[in-house]
Amino acid sequence: MIFKRIGDGRPYPEHGLGSGGWAKIPPRQVRLDELVTTKDTLYLVDLLTEDSTFYGDLFAHVVAWDGDLYLEDGLHRAMRAALQQRPLLHARVHAVAAR
Repeated sequence: MIFKRIGDGRPYPEHGLGSGGWAKIPPRQVRLDELVTTKDTLYLVDLLTEDSTFYGDLFAHVVAWDGDLYLEDGLHRAMRAALQQRPLLHARVHAVAAR
């Protein structure tokens, strides 16, 4: 299995981070097999939106919440790492407090 789980949606509360907020978080390595995806399909229309990491941030965006790491943005980067047989992904990780 490439990912810990394939999800469909964001189960965590809204965090309010925009591109500027994400940019302030230093990137770190995350194991692919620890990630839960928030999308079950990679859509080209999502990939090419202005706030996608495809155009802007070089690092994936991950939300740490309730003991899991959710891949919020950067599924294309994670899939590329998996196809290149790399177990790690560089990502910015934002911790959201549990309710």
